Amino acid sequence: MLEEDKQMESASPLDNKANMLFISIGGFFIANAIIAEFIGVKVFSLEKTLGYEPLNYPLFGAETVISLNLTAGALLWPLEFAISDIINEYFGRRGVKVLTYITIIFVTYAFLMVFSTMQLTPTEYWITRNTAEYGPVNMEAAFNTIFGQGLWIIIGSLVAFFIGQLVDVTIFYQVKKYTGEKYLWLRTTGSTLVSQFVDSFVVLLISFYFNPATQWGFYTVMMLGVVKYFYKFIMAILLTPLIYFLHNVIDDYLGESLAKEMKKNAMRRK
Repeated sequence: MLEEDKQMESASPLDNKANMLFISIGGFFIANAIIAEFIGVKVFSLEKTLGYEPLNYPLFGAETVISLNLTAGALLWPLEFAISDIINEYFGRRGVKVLTYITIIFVTYAFLMVFSTMQLTPTEYWITRNTAEYGPVNMEAAFNTIFGQGLWIIIGSLVAFFIGQLVDVTIFYQVKKYTGEKYLWLRTTGSTLVSQFVDSFVVLLISFYFNPATQWGFYTVMMLGVVKYFYKFIMAILLTPLIYFLHNVIDDYLGESLAKEMKKNAMRRK
């Protein structure tokens, strides 16, 4: 009996390096997406954060000037697509799709729990809080305002994430199919640049252009999309060395033979 227990313990899925890799990367992938969704409600000035004055640049000769005002979630989404390429490299399209579906389910669950929490009647002494920096703060209003993102924004974000992931995984697969193990930068950065372009405009169109409550003009949405994509474009380029670093770390962790086998099998999984 003790011998059987030892065999079962040695056969634990946690002893499998491939399983542990998928759990670790997948856990980060899901957590990063959920965090990006919730912090995305904050809009910040990139120029002022870096200590510079806003650009106030008239795009395409428009009367409306633009500055690098971004949502805080934009800081994390480029990393999401970069990690997606790592998953694609070792677990194939199926691995990315599975994690994408799980992420959408968990993000939806998180928002449902938040909206349910908003319906709870607050304790009286919690509603008003005096802070040294902001003075009296209505905690109930602050909580509902920060976490109560509009339904259209949530739908737009999830749809854009889903479509972006499908575009990313498809381009990655096609590039690797024709180039093999060469040109890691091309299949990772290239797929990210295209998928981020799709993601940037889809989320804005659904959240603000088709949203009856906002009805932003098409030109305004496109202009903001250009600014958003410009940032993501730069980040995709800057994250390329990180992908190479993670690629080498994972290869060392798996070992040469297992890494080769997983990459080979990844191209077969649909």
